[in-house]
Amino acid sequence: MIKHHTRKVAIFDIDGTIFRSSLLIEVTEALVNEKIFPLKARAGYAKEYKQWSEREGSYEDYIMAVVRTFLKNIKGVEHKDFSKVAERVIALNYNKVYVYTRDLVKKLKKMNYYLLAISNSPQEMVQGFCKKLGFNKTYGRVYEVGKNNKYTGNMLYLDLITDKSKILKRVIEKEGLTLKDSIGVGDTESDIPLLKMVEIPICINPNKNLFNVAMREGWRIVVERKDVIYKL
Repeated sequence: MIKHHTRKVAIFDIDGTIFRSSLLIEVTEALVNEKIFPLKARAGYAKEYKQWSEREGSYEDYIMAVVRTFLKNIKGVEHKDFSKVAERVIALNYNKVYVYTRDLVKKLKKMNYYLLAISNSPQEMVQGFCKKLGFNKTYGRVYEVGKNNKYTGNMLYLDLITDKSKILKRVIEKEGLTLKDSIGVGDTESDIPLLKMVEIPICINPNKNLFNVAMREGWRIVVERKDVIYKL
């Protein structure tokens, strides 16, 4: 059956774009607090966090250090133990969202947009978080679970999740979507490939690298601080 490409699509990064933190950071911290990850796991990203918090390093370096730490320590963890912590983290944080993107999601949902979410956080968390917001499809990092129901320490489909534009192309073809009036929302340079694909790119609280590209390309820039939304 041939799908007619008529339904419009909106693609969102999640961490730092809708959620006012990172699902991966929150669950990693929770796993340490629950003693599922060792206390020393925090050392894996402590330097990058300090550099970022003191504005001497980039958020991208910080988040990738957390990704490496998570990957190293998830090996051997029971899937059920991780799931319990992940559910609690989502329950505690699902309302901690930016007003601008929260309202944009609601508006686009009413307009029958196909809502697609992509994140560097674990897929179980992305799916659970975005389900409450009404997303149609989610992509996150997939960590392999072995036959013993423990994580192996391997990541699956890494070539796909690291290229958000590839994911968008795949979903458009599979779901019969159109790029006409398409919307993309991101906050760092890793979102640039997908923002270049859509007709309406929106950068919310962009980091320096994305801000420079957005200014050059004439993309919409939104900054939300406290209870004020600025549109540049």
